[in-house]
Amino acid sequence: MTASLAYYESFLLKNVSTISTLESSLRTLTWLLPGRFKDAELASEALSASLNMISMYHDTLLARIVQSDPKYRPLIPFSLHTRFTKAWADKNSRYKWAARLLEIIRFTELLIEMGMRRKVSTKNRYRGIILLEIIKAILRLMLLRITRRPLLSPPIPERDIDPTTLPSSTETSPTLAPSSPPSSLPATPEHLKNNRVPLPQHSPLAVPPPPRSDVSIQEYLLPKALTTSAVKPPLSLVRSFSSLPEWLSEVLYILRPLVYATMLLSDRKSNRPLITILAMEFVSRSLRRNVPPSASLERSEYARRDRDMLWYLFRGTIWQSYTRPKTAHLAESFSTTPILGLFSTLIQDWIPLIDEYHYCMCSSLSSLAFWSLTFKIL
Repeated sequence: MTASLAYYESFLLKNVSTISTLESSLRTLTWLLPGRFKDAELASEALSASLNMISMYHDTLLARIVQSDPKYRPLIPFSLHTRFTKAWADKNSRYKWAARLLEIIRFTELLIEMGMRRKVSTKNRYRGIILLEIIKAILRLMLLRITRRPLLSPPIPERDIDPTTLPSSTETSPTLAPSSPPSSLPATPEHLKNNRVPLPQHSPLAVPPPPRSDVSIQEYLLPKALTTSAVKPPLSLVRSFSSLPEWLSEVLYILRPLVYATMLLSDRKSNRPLITILAMEFVSRSLRRNVPPSASLERSEYARRDRDMLWYLFRGTIWQSYTRPKTAHLAESFSTTPILGLFSTLIQDWIPLIDEYHYCMCSSLSSLAFWSLTFKIL
């Protein structure tokens, strides 16, 4: 088993760019599958969940390889999100495993719901959804207790590694035994070489070149200047909570999905569950602290939460009375257009999935790009 794992790791190192391209292509395929054949949505989500799990393993493996190589220097610095989540994963093992388990549940929750829909009754299916939400809430509260800071999404580091900067030798795999060092140093990339080209000789009577304006120099230097977030320690990128309203805001945000699923178990026809979760959303938003402009990581997280409120258009009575008719009309208007007819078919194939599955619009990462485009058109 160890030899097979080592062989796979060396294969990944030699073909990491190709594997990344293949993962991206297969993810695009997952939102084209629904409606193509019987149980196509189940096959699509199974493929999507498998790809996400494999990608998470690949990210873990590549991060371990980079960490084991003291000579590795990234051409582009890691993002603030990666620095923060990686620092907590390295510092606290409970954070690392709780965050990974939370991501695994997020990758597979829609697939689990599809399996429950085919095997158990509707009431038991919602009981299973409530159980998943309880586990997710416990894990998020555990992360909140460990960090004492707002939770980032996702709570694990993202892939910020340039495949071209990884070592090309298979002996760098952490599973393989180390071997002798390479006989020659790796070649310097062309864009990093100092190509010394002599300047042409100028006549004393030649017209001097026009002076550069200060504006152009300033525009060139500003993107390259270090910000306060770039020099902060990773654990200081997000401030810890210091007051009761801040804690209450985060707890309310964490408990929203659990409250919504619990109310749907007994009341799926009225708009009370949707009103309740929207009220919790706005109360949480009003209680959260004011973030200074320098706290760019926390500001980006709160901006993402504000954008995610658009997903309520696909929930409950808002979906049934407003968004669904608009989306169906949009699909029908595109059906006669030669190029946009394919997009119309995709919309019509996804509408029944939103009607049937609780997690269709919140866990299926394969539909993210598709529905982002739908938002723009609406």
